[in-house]
Order: sequence, then C-alpha cells, then structure tokens
Amino acid sequence: MSIWVKTNPIIKQIFPTYVWDIPNSVNKVYLTFDDGPTPEITEWTLEQLKKYQAKATFFCIGNNIEKYPEIFKKVIESGHSIGNHTFNHLKGWKTPVEDYIENTQSCQTIVNQILKIDSQQLFRPPYGKIKPSQSRKLRELGYKIIMWDIISYDFDKEISGEQCLQNVLKNVKSGSIIVFHDSVKAERNLKYALPKTLEFLDKKGFICEAINL
Repeated sequence: MSIWVKTNPIIKQIFPTYVWDIPNSVNKVYLTFDDGPTPEITEWTLEQLKKYQAKATFFCIGNNIEKYPEIFKKVIESGHSIGNHTFNHLKGWKTPVEDYIENTQSCQTIVNQILKIDSQQLFRPPYGKIKPSQSRKLRELGYKIIMWDIISYDFDKEISGEQCLQNVLKNVKSGSIIVFHDSVKAERNLKYALPKTLEFLDKKGFICEAINL
C-alpha cells in the first residue's frame, strides 16, 4: 500500500489536466478533507485547524451538505475553500457519464445556494476514480479536477494512527496536496494524525492554505 501514499510522477504525467500538486517557493501546502460535512468529526477538524491558523479545502458530498447545512456553513465561515465530491459519493468507473455529471451538478447547485454565489468549481472524484469522458465533460463545464500528491490513508482501519501520520510527514514538501477525510470511518486515525501533522507543519515553517485556482 505504501507505494501509493505519494502519487507516482508517471501518473501525473499521464493525466496532466488534473491538479496533483501546486508548486510554490514559499512552503505552502494544501490540506484537503473529503466526505463531509459530518457531525461527529467536521467541527472537531475545524477546531484543530483554527489552533494553527491553517486553511484547508473541504471536498463535500452534496447529500451531507443537505443533511447538515449548519456544519457546512461553519466550514465556509471559518475561511476554508469548498470542493465538490458529487452528491452521492459516486464511483465514476461504475457510473454512466450523464448520471455522473448530473450528480456532480446537483452537489454544485446546493453549494451555490448556500453560498448565495457561484463558487469556484473544484472537483475531486470519489475514490479517485473517474472516466476520461467524465473528466472531459466536467472540465468543459469549468471544473478543475483536484487530485493529490499525498494520501494519508486515514480511512483504512487496518493501519494505525501513527502509520497514517508518517504517510504524511515522510512525504510532505512545498506544494503538496494532502488528503484526509472528515468522516466517521476515518475518525480514529484523523484524531491521532491531524493534530500532530499541524504541529509538524508549523514547526517546519509550512503554510497551510486553501486551494483557490
């Protein structure tokens, strides 16, 4: 599994239209959180970020936004960026193109209704699985597809919180896009790894920024 913690440069070359990292010369890194908003963990995540004045990007599921709009609003009010993670956490490889696009647009509609403006259209495919035809259509609609440089594997209950932490600390560099999950499934590992990650990044002089493209 560890070989996939950091995205292979060859994969980045094969899919150059996706955003894998955001190179910069001032030590900025980009924490991202998938699958929220979730009552059990999202607000805790916001509190941890606030302790370090860290900004992040939350790739939200439309169905969760609909169920927990007040938590979603707290993410926005805290100054973080919002990304689209489809309405129902669809697996792109198993979903027809038209259904996938419609589901993504449903998520974007509810995001824009709450923001009361058209937000930047950042999109992350659930499971990282998306067909070229789906990607092409989304990019035609103005979406920027945000993948990652590092994935923590916080959702994997077979690994420890320490291993999750080391997945990040051993690979992070300026420009890294890092994946965590504000989900119940990831709660145990996230609650161990995120505070220690933030402390490490702060001590090393990294700046945690939201994605704004």
